[in-house]
Parts: sequence; C-alpha cells; structure tokens
Amino acid sequence: MEIALVQTSLAWEDPEANRLHFSRLLDPETGRADLIVLPEMFTTGFTMSPQNIPPGEEARSLDWMRETAARTRAAVTGSLVAREGGKYYNRLFFVEPGGAYETYDKRHTFTLAGEDQVYERGRTRKLIHFRGFTICPLICYDLRFPVWSRNTEDYDLLLYVANWPAPRIAAWDALLKARAIENMAYVAGVNRTGTDPNAHRYPGHSAVFDALGTRLAYSEQEEVLHVTLSLEHLSETRKSLRFLQDQDRFTLES
Repeated sequence: MEIALVQTSLAWEDPEANRLHFSRLLDPETGRADLIVLPEMFTTGFTMSPQNIPPGEEARSLDWMRETAARTRAAVTGSLVAREGGKYYNRLFFVEPGGAYETYDKRHTFTLAGEDQVYERGRTRKLIHFRGFTICPLICYDLRFPVWSRNTEDYDLLLYVANWPAPRIAAWDALLKARAIENMAYVAGVNRTGTDPNAHRYPGHSAVFDALGTRLAYSEQEEVLHVTLSLEHLSETRKSLRFLQDQDRFTLES
C-alpha cells in the first residue's frame, strides 16, 4: 500500500480556504497513492469554538473528501468538527474512492486545552479494512494512551492524525515509535505545521515506522510524504518475532 501524508499549515476556522489549499496540494497525487492522510481538524485547525463553524461545513467537507477520493482514486482520511444530536465531536472520516465512508470519534479529548468541555468523547475503536490492510485510525491525544491502541485484533496499520504542538513534540516522536514496536504494526502519524491564533506552533514531524521501530519517513517541512507499506514484510516480521502472542490478556471497559 502506498500512503501519502499531507503535512501543511491550516487556515484558522476557514473550511473553504483549507479545502482549496488541500485541493491544490492533492492535484498532483492522482493515481499515486492508495491512502491520503490529512491532519486533525484539517478544515479549521484545533478550535475550541466549534460554534464558529457553520453547520453546513461538515457536509461540504465530506462532499469534498468524496470528490477528492474519487479523483485521486485513493481513500482520504482526516478529522473534522462534527455535530450530532446537539453535541460536537472531533470526528475522523475515512472516505473510499467509491464514496463509502466510516467514522471514528476521538476517544481521549485533550483536557489541557479544554477539549473535554467542548467535544464529546468517542466510545468505540474502529478497524477499517481497505485494499488488503486492516487499519486502526486514532486522533492526536489518543497517542498517549497505549491500552487504547493495543493490537489485540491483528491490525496492520495504526494511524494518527494530529495538531501536536512544538513544546511536546519529543513525546510525539517517541510515542509513535513506541506504538509501532509494542503493537508490531506500521504506525503513521500526520501532524500539521504553522502557527495558530493561540500562538501554538506546530513543527510537523510527520513520520512512518515499521513494526521494529525503524523510521521509514520523516519531515519538518510542508510537503506530501510518500511511503510504501508491505504486508509481506509485516507478516515475515511477525512470524520471526512472535511478540504479540506473548502479550497480557485483559479487557478494556469504556
């Protein structure tokens, strides 16, 4: 599987500007990737004022994701501000080229920024099956909680979309690698760049690791990173190093 990680700055609370920006970045990507990964809240930045986003923008962004997936012939994923039942969610959409999509709501809302006071947290983890890979998509702060990403269901790719700021970027770097090693899976993390109106700076550091923690890609620049993932290589690694079979058995309560 060829994945494209889109690392870029975001226009603050301006979905239309962000959609146009990503369209320009993805114009050259047609036919190049199987999966295109965008950052967390890729149409707004990490806003704690979701009421500033007009209700119709979620549907417009989903339509854009469908159109982009069809045009590029790749699945497109990233998270958006979503409304449902009078509540807000930090919701990841995984949209396939044919238009079908699945969603995942961020489980661990970021208390340091007050996200837990604004957005409802998700209750269930999601596994997505696409072009032979089983993918587990998670969002930003979820990275700090290893039990939530625990590979008990034999997924192949653990995917994080984020707005992870510069002061704690060392944790991002270390935890992406750790999640790959402990789960014997590919891990891809996509972070944004630039600065938001709250003076938070985002340094990128998007990266991909294999099941042994070897870094396959990394960037601090605004760019689209391409990485090829191999199920054969992953299977051979797991057969020679059967660490997943030795993990402790327990269940997780919501």
